[in-house]
Amino acid sequence: MQKLAVQVLVALAILCSYAAASTVRLQLTHTDAGRGFTRREVLHRMARRSKARAVRLLSGAASAPVTPGRLFDTVPVAEYLAQFSIGTPPQPVQLEVDTGSDLTWTQCVPCIACFDQALPYFDPNPSSSFGMFSCRSSACQSLPISSCGTENWWGNQTCVYTYSYGDKSVTTGLLFLDTFTFAGAGERVVAVPDLAFGCGFFNSGKFISNETGIAGFGRGTLSLPSQLKVDNFSYCFTNITGSGSTVLLGLPANLHSSSSDEIQTTPFIQNPADFPTFYYLSLKAITVGSCRLPVPESAFAFTKNGTGGTIIDSGTAFTMLPPNIYRHLHDSFVSQVKLPVADDDPLCFAVAPGEKPPYVPKLALHFEGATLDLPRENYVFDYEEAGHSYICLAIVKGEDMAILGNFQQQNMHVLYDLAANKLSFVPAHCETV
Repeated sequence: MQKLAVQVLVALAILCSYAAASTVRLQLTHTDAGRGFTRREVLHRMARRSKARAVRLLSGAASAPVTPGRLFDTVPVAEYLAQFSIGTPPQPVQLEVDTGSDLTWTQCVPCIACFDQALPYFDPNPSSSFGMFSCRSSACQSLPISSCGTENWWGNQTCVYTYSYGDKSVTTGLLFLDTFTFAGAGERVVAVPDLAFGCGFFNSGKFISNETGIAGFGRGTLSLPSQLKVDNFSYCFTNITGSGSTVLLGLPANLHSSSSDEIQTTPFIQNPADFPTFYYLSLKAITVGSCRLPVPESAFAFTKNGTGGTIIDSGTAFTMLPPNIYRHLHDSFVSQVKLPVADDDPLCFAVAPGEKPPYVPKLALHFEGATLDLPRENYVFDYEEAGHSYICLAIVKGEDMAILGNFQQQNMHVLYDLAANKLSFVPAHCETV
């Protein structure tokens, strides 16, 4: 059945009549891949990045009870980096894929105050397709903070922007437009003219994963999906040590019409007014082994008209749950896994030398109309150290918002159906998608 579901996805992509014109492919690199970290180091890096990510997403709101602190000062936030090019001739960029923000931006010449990056800064001067936005343009007006430039800012009335994140990361520069060049099907490339992006001259924050900026995949008008005018986008993450993770912009919107019973679909719910960029799902319950844990709407601090929401996010490593929900999940695992607890943040159990692989209860997340039945490798993190073995729960305690992380989405083809306002997912071999 899994093979059939994957074939359905591939067939839909091939049969898409507009694929040659608009479907683009972004190859992704995981921030920890190939860097020589031990499994234990990867576990703790991902847990710390998840908490730092929550700070970036949520602390910008006055009602959010999270505050940046020294614990996260040197923690990278990036999870997956996408490679493509901007300008004519093309200049390479490597941007963090972020479903929690809208503006796409990269560091630019003249970089007055910038973070380190391996690639050269983007230089708009030699690009024959480069253009500028007026500060009175609709694109400029859609930014949270913008102003009119002077002669010192590439001329009068140019669009000057400042875009900030909850963890105090910030970029300031000019809103430009230029041609973006992406990979297409096979060896084909797709060049899309006149896409808006931020050319950052003053940039600071936790950018220490060799990124050159951020690619916004949120719900706003300046995000890549919005500008490319695609009805949907999808991604498929391989395991964190593998390669071949991909983002596709422009898959057919009728994925959920397949007859395969492995394809699950759930609606996006109404975004709370303070967070219009995020993609929200309705999490109803969690099953741990034989125990079903209801998730009441009152568990979430951020509500609108009585509706709580769970963010699905490409940029968060481990799923995060509000303290009251996490406590029940934690206690259910402790009661069903008959092993001593070795650590509590994240929850880890010690396996005795020579012991057979221990029983780990099944885990399923129940959304409105869909169930994410997680395979073991999507919620259990195994590692060995000094001759001892450990199994850990790859879910951590967060603040008052639930976030579905990318570790739980590994080897799933996840499609954001923007036209129908739904999310679909199906098990997949991501390196072949």
